[in-house]
Amino acid sequence: MPTTDKKKFLEFLLRLADDHLILGHRLSEWCGHAPMLEEDLAMPNMALDLIGQARALYAYAAEMEGEGRTEDDFAYLRREREYRNCLLAERPNGDFAHTMLRQLYFASFMEPMWRAMMQSSDATLAGIAAKAVKEVAYHIRHAGEWVVRLGDGTEESARRMKAAAEELAPYVGELFETDDLTEAMTEAGIAPDPATLRPEFDRTIGAIFAEARLEMPAAPWMQSGGRQGRHGEAMGFLLAELQYMQRTYPGAVW
Repeated sequence: MPTTDKKKFLEFLLRLADDHLILGHRLSEWCGHAPMLEEDLAMPNMALDLIGQARALYAYAAEMEGEGRTEDDFAYLRREREYRNCLLAERPNGDFAHTMLRQLYFASFMEPMWRAMMQSSDATLAGIAAKAVKEVAYHIRHAGEWVVRLGDGTEESARRMKAAAEELAPYVGELFETDDLTEAMTEAGIAPDPATLRPEFDRTIGAIFAEARLEMPAAPWMQSGGRQGRHGEAMGFLLAELQYMQRTYPGAVW
C-alpha cells in the first residue's frame, strides 16, 4: 500500500466494494424474471462480474484492516448506515428500461475510473482494475445497446426509457462528488478525482442518448448521502434479503 492514511484507504476500498455488491445484488434480482432468455443469462453474468469485483475489494480491505474480519463480514454483518455505496446502486430495479439505464450510468462512470486505477500506486488495486475494466466495457456495450433499442423503439418503450432517465437524473451527480477522502486518494496516486471523470461520462452517455433519441434531463436537485451511510428506504429491504442466510445461520459456509 502506498503511503497514505490507512483508515481512509480502507474507507475508499469499502466505497468501491459496496457500490459493486449492492448493484450486483440488484441485478441478481432479475434472475428468472428477465423479459427474454438471453437476458436471463446476461444480467446474472453482469451481476457476477460486479460481485466478483466486490469480493476482491472486500478481501483486500480485510487484509489491510488486519483485525480478523473477512469479505463475508463486510458483506453480511454490517448495518445499513455502515454501507458507503452510492445511492444509484441501491435504486429499485423498476422496469427493464430503468435497470438498463442504471447499469449504463454506473458502468460509464466506472470504466474510466478502473482504467485510471490500472496505473494506481497501489499494486493490488491496479491488478483488480486491470481485470474489472474489461468486464465493465462489456456492461457499457450491453446496457447501451438496450438503451438505444428501447429509446428508439416503440412509443411505449421510448416512454419508459424517458421516464427512467428522468427518475435517475438526481442520482448521477453523487458519482462525481469529491471530499477529503477522494482528495487523499488522488494525492497518494491511488485513484483519480471522481470529478475529472465527468467529461468522459458525458461523452459516453451523450453518444448513446443521441442514437437513442433521448435527451439527458436536467436534475432539479442532486440526491446525496450514500457515501456517508445515509440511504433510502429501499436499502433496508435489500439488506434484509442479502443478509438473511448469514444472520439466520451465523457462520454458515458452503
